[in-house]
Amino acid sequence: MYAILAFLVLLALAPYCTRAALFINKKTYMGPDFFEDFTWETADDPTHGRVNFVDLQTALRNNLTAASTNKFVMRVDSTTLVSNDSRGRDSIRIISNDAYDDAIVLIDLSHMPFGAAVWPAFWTLSGEGPWPNGAEIDIIEGVNYDTQNLASLHTTSSCYMAQQRAQSGFTVSTNCDAAVNYNQGCGTRFIKPNSYGSGFNSAGGGWFAMERSREDGVKVWFWSKHEDNVPRNIRDADTFIDPSSFGMPSASFPKDTCDYDTHFNAHRMIFDMTLCGDWAGSEFSSTGILGSCNEYVDATPNAFQDAYWEVNSLHVYLPLPDNFSGIIFPENILG
Repeated sequence: MYAILAFLVLLALAPYCTRAALFINKKTYMGPDFFEDFTWETADDPTHGRVNFVDLQTALRNNLTAASTNKFVMRVDSTTLVSNDSRGRDSIRIISNDAYDDAIVLIDLSHMPFGAAVWPAFWTLSGEGPWPNGAEIDIIEGVNYDTQNLASLHTTSSCYMAQQRAQSGFTVSTNCDAAVNYNQGCGTRFIKPNSYGSGFNSAGGGWFAMERSREDGVKVWFWSKHEDNVPRNIRDADTFIDPSSFGMPSASFPKDTCDYDTHFNAHRMIFDMTLCGDWAGSEFSSTGILGSCNEYVDATPNAFQDAYWEVNSLHVYLPLPDNFSGIIFPENILG
């Protein structure tokens, strides 16, 4: 009887919450899943950072990573002086083994890396490449003492964004082509409080959601941990979620001036923490710290005690299949 009533309620709600808008949970990553379902990369940093990306065994041995049932932590080394002839300070860069096409990526974080010389990012990248073919989507990114998150696209040519569009953040750049403007890409700076750095961490973290689809392009949302208007299906990471309930995104990259199929394919997810490098290094002088960025990294290990990710969960949702035949209860849909 309850299932029948729920189905009737769903029919009544259909004009407001259509099944076409729904996404269903495909995979959840928590705790040890990041050891098993991600590749721990050890190649040189492509952004020329003063870092030495280490493998999983080294990270475990040197206390740079840990996992429990519902927590995953990865950090920059904060105890060792770095020699001049090394690649740099030990750090971590991991990439998901699976790639996803149209999807919503939802991450629940308690802490993100932060501090002078620190350049963290959580982003997605074409599983086919070579970069920038298939595009790059930066979901979380900033450097040094930034206080607001920057979401960006980096693509091949002929992908542009309008200066004004339906987003709460403000447009930093409009040409997504990685070959121009020193690979600035097209970026949007968030204006919601506590979206990055020390403010994010002091507020207890929060959620970021990124939707990419052929219908709507790319959108990124952010909710701080103690906001009153966090959608319930975000807070609870429901089996079904409906992005139309999320409200206005902080960043929007619509498809009308950037053909989706030309520029995007299935993406893998990446976490990394580089130090100095092309962006954080070029803006290091703004921190007011004397000397070079690389020298600071080598000689000041305790400066990186706050340079770590603490991930509660990471979820990937895929569009609900057309042939899905299960009963969808309203509480699984509405935020």
